[in-house]
Amino acid sequence: MEKGGSPPAALGRNHMTTIAFIGLGNMGGPMAGNLVKAGHSVLGFDLAPAALEGAKARGVVLADSARAAVAEADVVVTMLPSGKHVVAATSGSDGLFAAARPGTLFIDSSTIDVASARAFHEAAKTAGHASVDAPVSGGVGGAEAGTLTFMVGGTDDAFGAARPLLELMGKKIVHCGGAGSGQAAKICNNMILGISMIAVSEAFVLGEKLGLSHQALYDVASTSSGQCWSLTTYCPVPGPVPTSPANRNYVPGFAAALMLKDLKLSQDAAETSGAATALGAAATALYTAFAAEGNEGKDFSGIVEWIRTRADET
Repeated sequence: MEKGGSPPAALGRNHMTTIAFIGLGNMGGPMAGNLVKAGHSVLGFDLAPAALEGAKARGVVLADSARAAVAEADVVVTMLPSGKHVVAATSGSDGLFAAARPGTLFIDSSTIDVASARAFHEAAKTAGHASVDAPVSGGVGGAEAGTLTFMVGGTDDAFGAARPLLELMGKKIVHCGGAGSGQAAKICNNMILGISMIAVSEAFVLGEKLGLSHQALYDVASTSSGQCWSLTTYCPVPGPVPTSPANRNYVPGFAAALMLKDLKLSQDAAETSGAATALGAAATALYTAFAAEGNEGKDFSGIVEWIRTRADET
């Protein structure tokens, strides 16, 4: 392994590990709970009292501060809002890297920009720690069920150390490459998701105008060339997929504000790398307008209603 600390050798199902989990919200809380269920000791911290109470109910031991949790841990998992939060929380003399024992494994499951992810890795290495960036896909339902997909960036050794723990929280674990590669994969994946949800929503609105029932269009598209996850798992209209947020008045799920965050990350990455992403840019503009009309907290599939309203106005 490259200089930067050796990750703990024995982790996962058959070895009780002390894990600090920083960020216990809608995703982090269930993820931490699954680690508890697997027999690990989980010390948690969050700035939100409600998140702390929810985690406590899942068996997480609450720490007085993030630094206090990290000081006792073999592994640290962070789930924070943005790149600036990750870098600020981990780096510097008052950061989590300084509070941790040498050789601690840091797993950042936040969804952040690639540059911040690489800065996180470099600072971890300098402090003598192992690290992976490991953002997730699968939403709150996947976090609860332990069926998330983890997209992981980092060295082979760090990935090997992290994998047994990731398998307790997820169903699919993919090593995407070196530092920042997990974030790169997440950004690309969610750009596809944002674009495809708009496409599926526009198709249903067009079908309505042409006299097609939702079920008829679903039955055709779900078994032919229009098939995609946004249709068959997360159908944006009520009825065809009973478990989709469309049947719960678009309660998330995956909030529109989070989709917009990821689309903006994709466009920042496109600009930095020189990639042409015309549909990604269009999807970003549409979700920006959707969120601006008070829909930030609605599930991102609720954009179908906004598209329908725009159609009625033309």
